[in-house]
Amino acid sequence: MSLGYEDPVKPPPVAETRSTPSGNSGTPRRVSVLGATGSIGQSTLDLIGRTPEAFEVIALTANTNARELAGLARRHRARLAVLADPAGYAELKSLLAGSGIEAAAGEDALVAAATLPADCVVAAIVGAAGLRPTFAAVAQGRRVALANKECLVTAGHVFMAAVAAAGTELLPVDSEHSAAFQALGSADLADVERITLTASGGPFRTWPKERIAAATREQALQHPNWSMGPKITIDSATLMNKGLELIEAFYLFPVGVDRLDVVVHPQSIIHCLVSYRDGSVLAQLANPDMRTPIALSLSYPARMSAPTPPLDLVKLGSLTFEAPDLERFPALGLARAALERGGGAPAVFNAANEIAVAAFLERRIGFLDIATTVATSLDRAEGESLFRAPRSLADVLAADEAARAVARNVIGTG
Repeated sequence: MSLGYEDPVKPPPVAETRSTPSGNSGTPRRVSVLGATGSIGQSTLDLIGRTPEAFEVIALTANTNARELAGLARRHRARLAVLADPAGYAELKSLLAGSGIEAAAGEDALVAAATLPADCVVAAIVGAAGLRPTFAAVAQGRRVALANKECLVTAGHVFMAAVAAAGTELLPVDSEHSAAFQALGSADLADVERITLTASGGPFRTWPKERIAAATREQALQHPNWSMGPKITIDSATLMNKGLELIEAFYLFPVGVDRLDVVVHPQSIIHCLVSYRDGSVLAQLANPDMRTPIALSLSYPARMSAPTPPLDLVKLGSLTFEAPDLERFPALGLARAALERGGGAPAVFNAANEIAVAAFLERRIGFLDIATTVATSLDRAEGESLFRAPRSLADVLAADEAARAVARNVIGTG
């Protein structure tokens, strides 16, 4: 296989023996992190670095930052470091010279890294760029800690079929889906009346629509509770992120659209509530720190220590809830409509949002134009027959590319 750079590097040999979860034996758990320089990747490596004896880092990947990737690879003694951008290969190779760490670059190299035998692959590449590597990680048949929303949003049925076919253990990393996973336990889904995801409401929760319309890039990036990358932070400000999570939940916990809900919870302490038919409601609570759900995905079924501050309910005083305002934040309604429409509609929804968020971050459109762009793109895409249900990853990638073209035309850059 050509890995897309001048000096092809074969993936290093890795023993095929299965290791047990860290904390259950003296055998380190082998972990690969796809998207190591992003917020999820950095939080994952922070946890691994606190108990390095419990983990063996197999592969780390990044998009373009060769210097940061090389530093992380050296610090955590990774076997392989891969850049998505082939242009950075020479720099990465130079930075890793003498370390014994293999360097590679290009999309095929990302896929190769994802297929290396590992006990857990953390899939944290943001956006549709993470589709091929995450599907490859699923094919390795062990555990995938899923932080890439797009695999479920754009390719839900196709992705879950691949998970089932490979016998892969899929654990959600999103705090809300991790919370649902914990609150559901081994329950029969027939006993579940409702799964309710919580949303902080973002930085504009109390703003009138007129003020939201004038919101700047800098204001939208000031999330009140969470520290995340720019794309996810903007999605949280529009409530688009909660819409994407609603679609994810539909595939992860198949209770039906009518039994999925969202409530605004500004404190971000309760991450999900599961209501049962006997009147019981189980909730998972924790301070807002992504290292809590990441830790569970690494160590499950055991639990490992995480540096999340202890939850002090007395100091907190109160927890509040409110219904989402779909007039000021229409993205959530668009997501539910796309989910109910089915087929390729969620893929169009996701692709249009990625294009719109990028345009907002580049100051080419206003904040409210993000949801307007998505809505218009959905209308146009349906007219162009882009809502056909994908049957393969190739179908998903083709639909994603076509939807992006539609969204660019809506913005005026196509």
